[in-house]
Amino acid sequence: MGFTGFPAAALDFYDDLEMDNSKTYWTANKHVYEESVRAPMAALLAELEAEFGKAKLFRPYRDVRFAKDKTPYKTHQGAFIDLAPATGWYVEVSAPGVRVAAGFYEANSERLARVRTAIDDDRRGKQLEKLLDDLTAAGWTVGGDRLKTSPRGYDAEHPRIELLRHKSLTVVKSYGFEPVIHTPELADVIRADWQATQPLLTWLTDNT
Repeated sequence: MGFTGFPAAALDFYDDLEMDNSKTYWTANKHVYEESVRAPMAALLAELEAEFGKAKLFRPYRDVRFAKDKTPYKTHQGAFIDLAPATGWYVEVSAPGVRVAAGFYEANSERLARVRTAIDDDRRGKQLEKLLDDLTAAGWTVGGDRLKTSPRGYDAEHPRIELLRHKSLTVVKSYGFEPVIHTPELADVIRADWQATQPLLTWLTDNT
């Protein structure tokens, strides 16, 4: 079936799951997850696959082996399309609605060193600043894990020190409860937004 939007039941499902994250609730409402969350997400990803590639649809179960929080289920359904290691596009539905993201969510020490070298470089660093400024102006929010101090080898007065502190770098846009999330047009909205992040992902893949 084609994508018709996420029904209100998808958001309600996660709203209730946040209140009762138990196997009892999950078992009683698994049909809602399958019909109102997983099926629409799979249909959405199928519509975007030809342009962006095949997505990984994340499992709904949390890995609690080493976690202090032992609640068994994720309170969102996410999917990721990778262009490079830990780099690509993301989409998520949860109680607060739908949001999308792009960027890299982690990097080993060698990749992170290459990114910082590129940020330090005057030409490439300014290119990244311009890309992020343009995306911010279009409604995206820059995120990612950052060091509280300056990375080793870089001056705290560096003109791009805030970017150099990033250990991961993403841009995020939330559609929240906008009516479009319940319609087939959401696929076109996400397509346009992901297209807008392509220059950023190209910069990241070229410089990692």
